[in-house]
Amino acid sequence: MGKIAFATTIVISAMVAVTLAANGVLADERERLVGTWKLVEAVSEDLATGEKTNIYKGGAVGFITYGADERVMVIVVDSGRNKPTGNVATGPEAEALFRTMAAYAGSYMIKGNQIIHHVDVSWNETWTGTDQVRNYDFDGDRLSLATAPSPNPFTGKMSVRTLVWEKVK
Repeated sequence: MGKIAFATTIVISAMVAVTLAANGVLADERERLVGTWKLVEAVSEDLATGEKTNIYKGGAVGFITYGADERVMVIVVDSGRNKPTGNVATGPEAEALFRTMAAYAGSYMIKGNQIIHHVDVSWNETWTGTDQVRNYDFDGDRLSLATAPSPNPFTGKMSVRTLVWEKVK
């Protein structure tokens, strides 16, 4: 075997090894992700001031489930929501309930340190068909999902919103 053929074989072998190792890491991350997670913290960090505030006024309650089939379902509500006064919510009551929740389902994929949720259906049609990209990090039985810097939907200020989830056992 000539030097060029030998060098080419070494390079290709190295590329295959790196690809297999990366796929193994990706498989480990996906396996760790699969299951149901309960929301334990939802914080917005104002990038101009560094101030951190709770995203939801009454504290958030929520769950996110990642399936082995690469499907995701999320629901988050503000714990301070008021029940309608009657059996059917009035217009203002329905609006208040709508504005104090987020819910969607779709597919997900892991790419580097990001999880990309492709939204197939949502509580707010502006999200349907979009990709919600989140930087993720594991810390024991906790999963942090953080947005890229973007305007806070409640204040308009540039911020990073981070939701911390704990694995349901």
